[in-house]
Amino acid sequence: MFEAFYRSGKSLLNTSPLIIGTVLLVSMVSVLIPKSFYSVVFSGSVIFDSLLGSLVGSISAGNPVTSYIFGGEFLSQGVSLIAVTAFLVAWVTVGFVQLPAESAILGRKFAVLRNFLSFVFAIIVALVSVFILEVLGWV
Repeated sequence: MFEAFYRSGKSLLNTSPLIIGTVLLVSMVSVLIPKSFYSVVFSGSVIFDSLLGSLVGSISAGNPVTSYIFGGEFLSQGVSLIAVTAFLVAWVTVGFVQLPAESAILGRKFAVLRNFLSFVFAIIVALVSVFILEVLGWV
């Protein structure tokens, strides 16, 4: 049991520079892209907005708690619900910025496949979620 704690601690210590670097890089990207950028770029097209929302969310990357704040701000600036939904899902699940660290820890093939599938499913989740909300009359 002590050996398991030792190995876990050693593994955490070895990966901590990658984790710290990733957190710093994500923070820097989030600061460099102004919020007003998003409302200018989204056109209102269902397909284009979902693709673009997923792409921008994948690059931005963040945590779930702040994503709700960003989502509310985007909606208040006139960004479509489908774009915001795709953005938020991709922001939380896809991490192009974290890809080097994830590849080093979990393997390149797994990291690329996970990020690709998360990107695709962010679009699907956005389309299905907004469709269901519209059918129910909540939007």
